[in-house]
Amino acid sequence: MKIKLVCIVILSTLISCSKDNLDRIPDVYVSYKITLQEFNIRSQNGLLLVNNQVNTGVAGLIIYRRADGAYVAYDRCSSVDPQKRCAIVPDNPNLTATDPCSGAKFSLYDGSPAKAPAQRGLKEYKVIITNFDLTVVN
Repeated sequence: MKIKLVCIVILSTLISCSKDNLDRIPDVYVSYKITLQEFNIRSQNGLLLVNNQVNTGVAGLIIYRRADGAYVAYDRCSSVDPQKRCAIVPDNPNLTATDPCSGAKFSLYDGSPAKAPAQRGLKEYKVIITNFDLTVVN
């Protein structure tokens, strides 16, 4: 019975360490707050890049105000080889962002992959608008 239990534990450990888990952007604590006024001042065409700092994701944040007025926030870490922590860079105009390491492109509207080799979308975080503040959390 003990041997079966040990085998089950070892097997479950090996399965949980699969390559698929290495291809995912790590879960980290995110809590970033900015006033809407400051967002409007610092953003360019409704897009704000937040460099990697404490509580701002794996490779920083990209906060985007879509044409419909909704705000979305993504981790700047590319979903292509996330262990490299390559930060995506917005294209001009701000409809897509490119991973400079792989050349993959992502839609800023919904974070979906727009050009190979991207197969997964960007990691999206929750945006909360209250009074005069914009808060990004997970």
